[in-house]
Amino acid sequence: MQRYVVLDKKVGETPLSCMEAWREQAGIAKDVPLTYAGRLDPLASGTLLVLIGEECKRKAYYQALDKTYDIAILFGLSSDSGDVLGLIENNTERIPVNRYTINQGLRSCLGVHTLPYPAFSSKPVNGKPLHTWAAEGRLNEITIPTTTTTIYRAALQHTETLTRDVVYEQALQKIESIPPVTELRKALGNDFRRPDVRQRWQAWRDQTSPDSTFTLAHGRVTCSSGTYMRSLAEHIGRLCDSSALAFSIRRTKLGRYHSLGPMGFYWPSF
Repeated sequence: MQRYVVLDKKVGETPLSCMEAWREQAGIAKDVPLTYAGRLDPLASGTLLVLIGEECKRKAYYQALDKTYDIAILFGLSSDSGDVLGLIENNTERIPVNRYTINQGLRSCLGVHTLPYPAFSSKPVNGKPLHTWAAEGRLNEITIPTTTTTIYRAALQHTETLTRDVVYEQALQKIESIPPVTELRKALGNDFRRPDVRQRWQAWRDQTSPDSTFTLAHGRVTCSSGTYMRSLAEHIGRLCDSSALAFSIRRTKLGRYHSLGPMGFYWPSF
């Protein structure tokens, strides 16, 4: 039996649903252990490494692999989840960004950083996931944990300008891509709080001038394990003196990163 399989998780899927769909398609018996090494948010897509059988015992090794992401960062907006599946905050005083400031921000984020876990993440705090504290409105009762990661490479690929309506329409498409979730412990607060999220996006659209435009920066990031792209997007926004959120996230590669001056390579890679 093969030791692992590399799947392409789609936007809207959970890692578990992606893995179990493959089990059924491949005809893998229910009693054969499967586990994914490195989860992806429901709105993230890309490389999902699934371990099979005895290889599940080596999950810690695979989880520690470095990773590469293609990420689109939307400047001028923020949310309590760090992506579009959160309660949007209407930033009335937006500081404009351009390719120069974005490149400066990306260069500044290279190296070792200590960043907070996203409030809506599965990191356990005092025996329950951080997202449960957030959904209950009790974040003030705890200290949000941090994680130290290394950003090896961060490069801007291109930027584009989006109108208010395009931002709104694309955000709603992403939000609706997730099938309804009724099991509360998996829904990060009653179906990902989507009634409230939709209402907040609608309020943002109503309060924002139709002539408003927003910069969407597409970049590629290579980083150590445990780096949350949502936290990194917010951090890059701060480095650019702006607010920001992760508009899209796609994981493209996993493996050990080795630097060869300005170039780099992965070995092995998945």
